[in-house]
Amino acid sequence: MFSDDISLEGLQEELEECKNDEEVANILSKGTKLREYTKGVENNVRQVELNSIQDYITESDNLLLLHDQIRDCDIILSQMETILGGFQAEIGSISLEIKSLQEKSMDMGLKLKNRKGAESKLSKFVEDIIVPPRMVDILIDGEVNDEYLRTLELLSRKLKFIEVDSMVKGSKALKDIQPELERLRQKAVAKVFEFINQKFYALRKPKTNIQILQESVLLKYKYVIHFLKEHGKEIYIEVRAVYVDTMNKVLSAHFRAYIQALEKLQLDIATAIDLIGVETRSTSFLLRGREPLKYRSSVFALGERINILKEIDQPALIPHIAEANSVKYPYEVLFRSLHKLLMDTAASEYLFCDEFFGEESIFHEIFSGPFQVIDEHFNTVLPNYYDAIGLMLMIRIIHQHQLIMFKQRIPCVDSYLDKVNISLWPRFKMVFDMHLNSFRNANIKALWEDDVHPHYVMRRYAEFTASLVHLNVEYGDGQLDLNLERLQMAVDDLLVKLAKTFTKPKSQTVFLINNYDMTIAILKEAGTGGGKMQEHFEEFLKSNIGLYVEELLLEHFSDLIRFVKTNASEDTSTTTGKPSVADVDPLVKDFANRWKVAIELMHKDVITSFSNFLCGMEILKAALTQLLLYYTRLSESVKKIPGGSALNKDLVSISSILFEIKKYSRTF
Repeated sequence: MFSDDISLEGLQEELEECKNDEEVANILSKGTKLREYTKGVENNVRQVELNSIQDYITESDNLLLLHDQIRDCDIILSQMETILGGFQAEIGSISLEIKSLQEKSMDMGLKLKNRKGAESKLSKFVEDIIVPPRMVDILIDGEVNDEYLRTLELLSRKLKFIEVDSMVKGSKALKDIQPELERLRQKAVAKVFEFINQKFYALRKPKTNIQILQESVLLKYKYVIHFLKEHGKEIYIEVRAVYVDTMNKVLSAHFRAYIQALEKLQLDIATAIDLIGVETRSTSFLLRGREPLKYRSSVFALGERINILKEIDQPALIPHIAEANSVKYPYEVLFRSLHKLLMDTAASEYLFCDEFFGEESIFHEIFSGPFQVIDEHFNTVLPNYYDAIGLMLMIRIIHQHQLIMFKQRIPCVDSYLDKVNISLWPRFKMVFDMHLNSFRNANIKALWEDDVHPHYVMRRYAEFTASLVHLNVEYGDGQLDLNLERLQMAVDDLLVKLAKTFTKPKSQTVFLINNYDMTIAILKEAGTGGGKMQEHFEEFLKSNIGLYVEELLLEHFSDLIRFVKTNASEDTSTTTGKPSVADVDPLVKDFANRWKVAIELMHKDVITSFSNFLCGMEILKAALTQLLLYYTRLSESVKKIPGGSALNKDLVSISSILFEIKKYSRTF
């Protein structure tokens, strides 16, 4: 073997691959020569081969038996192959038959579907167009009850079917069935017309509770109206007219009777001559018939009449009960009761008409009569109604009623309530102007009384104004405020004229103070709404109290006041003709001798002059305080006069005067 024939290329890679082989690793580790190792391997292989031959010879009988068994299996498998081939042929034949059956099934399914569709339409058509004998019997001879109404609905569906469905119009069946359906329609229309008219006429029976009859009877048969609307338009119009006429007359008579009963309960509060500026001694007051004197104050004062606004949603009055108890009411109570009944009746009728007839316009046709009856009554009452407070109460009642109807979302009487409100305001303005003119045209001589206490005209004014202010608190009506300002200017002028009829200025001032004080007290009761007018009179009261204090002090201490105002200036050094002890001595001694008596006289004067005790005490306190101020200035002047110290023994101490003032303050 030559080196040129041996190639070692790739040897390293093969060694790397075989380094993990156990045999190779063993040879390399022992250093065994390759030829020796190969010879050993060949000997081993030959020995294995000899052993295998010996094993084969030993197992030859078994191998022969295995060969026979394999041959038998092959025969059996051949037979099975033949059988399976027959099965395959038969299955192929069956597959063709199944495919044929599938095609026939699909064809039959399509035919069945088409036939079912046709049957469905045809059965619906037959069901909708056929008239069962039972249906004919019920519509012609049956009573109008729940079963009749269901049958009526069935007839309605059949009539709509032949009118709407285009397929029906071209069918021959229509020619046979249409005359029968028309006869049934006519018979049903005639029957329900007679039936519903009988129910409507039941509403005319006296003492019938209309609302119960509507809810428990008529609403059960509302489908009758629906049927007539669709299939008997002319008859429906006639039925509608019958109901409108019936309810119009029934409700008109009902409200007319109620108004007549209410009129017997009316309490007349005011007439055309019950004005603020009219004298109470007028003979006309004595000549005319009046209600009991306890109601006189209601002409100008609100009083308990305000409660009607708190009872706004109470049930309407029952006249015969009130009449049996001999109870009478101001007109605003009757007005609220009448309109409460109107709203309840109108709301009930409006909802019924909407549900029963399905239209709102019928309500206005029905209530044209009741509205007219109430208008006639109102037009009779309003021109002769002179109660301004009552008118304002009615305006507020209408406003509250409008809010109630708005919350209930029932608009049926909105226009009527607006009309009533519009008619009330001009009347209120006219009556208010009558009161205003009674001030402007007042007979001062007839009104004057030789009494400095509050005048009855001023009390009327205060109560009247406070009433209107109270009724305007939650509404803030600017027009009413302007009218009250006009009235205020007129009463200011009248009060000054009445005051001037007193000959003494002091009496004039006392008269004004008493009237201003009384007016303020009454306005305070009206709440914050009278604030502006209250401030107006408080300014007048303050200025007149100042005048009265000066007049009262001048009456008892005129020399002292005259001296103080003339000589006791801030800078006596610049005053020409300085006072001397001789000038001051009589004043000091006179005051010391009678100041307590004078204060007691002032106290008595105040007690007898002023109606309001507390106001009188405040005035007395102001007078005594002013007196203390005058006397203090006199004492200071005495100290500045040369030789004035000689008068100290006659000067009353300031503490003594303060003690006396406090004594009167503690007393009251």
